[in-house]
Amino acid sequence: MASYKLVMYDAGEGARAGIVVGDRVLDVAASSGRREDVSVRSLLDDWDAAKARLASLAANSTGLPNRALSSVRLLAPIDRPGAIYCAGANYKDHVLEMARAQNIAPEPDPHDIPGLQSWHFIKTFGCVTGPGEIVNLPPRSKKVDWEAELVAILGRTAKDVPVEGALEYVAGYTIADDLSARDFTRRTGVPDGSPFKYDWVAHKCFDGSCPIGPWIVPAEDIADPQKLAIELSVSGVVKQKSNTSQMIFTLAEQISHLSGKLTLHPGDVILTGTPAGVGAGRGEFLKAGDEVRVTIEGIGELVNKMA
Repeated sequence: MASYKLVMYDAGEGARAGIVVGDRVLDVAASSGRREDVSVRSLLDDWDAAKARLASLAANSTGLPNRALSSVRLLAPIDRPGAIYCAGANYKDHVLEMARAQNIAPEPDPHDIPGLQSWHFIKTFGCVTGPGEIVNLPPRSKKVDWEAELVAILGRTAKDVPVEGALEYVAGYTIADDLSARDFTRRTGVPDGSPFKYDWVAHKCFDGSCPIGPWIVPAEDIADPQKLAIELSVSGVVKQKSNTSQMIFTLAEQISHLSGKLTLHPGDVILTGTPAGVGAGRGEFLKAGDEVRVTIEGIGELVNKMA
């Protein structure tokens, strides 16, 4: 079976779904003859059938409408995603790093606490920006941080899914940088014990705070999402260097836990957490002109500049 990567791209005619085969981009709708194949979101809504069509197009790409990959602009690989679930405190090395930064004792392994599950906050589709795009740092924040993350894109409806079969609901994988305004995590002037102390929207949901891309690698091409090298650099200096094996709750556990609380849908996105090396742990934050480069083994590289 020919390998491919699923993209949204713009070659001057608006956003369209494509598959990257080698150094060429095949237009999915023009190749399949199905107008509804014009977007990745519509492909995900019918993923079990769509992935067979895409595999066939990749295997028989000669003569199909295509362009050079270098001639098109890649967009965020999922147009208007559904819910964006972001795992909090989900890497062993990152939890230890943040405990040191806050001068508190490290938390015990959540698996040792009966009934404790992974937890997630939510970003909106307005946070999403694509590969190569410039991210305008919010002027109200002086402490915007980086967070490299493996991302799972769902291709099937999931409700009360057991851990053992949870990965079957994943259509594919991509990369994200979960940008965080650290100086807006806790509200100043509000007592530490107050339920109004934390502001997750100001902290996590500013425009452009979720760069994602450059493409979606089909789930079948990633043998084990828990064995992938992950690295982030800022202007050429490596800040995060870890492996997804460091996750506290695996992706399968996260899907199972989330689907036990609510129904997950095709097009929903799960950011699986970030490893050690974030700026908050070292007192460093992003500034205009910085280039952030996130690399995940088997997927590729996501690059964005700050302004």
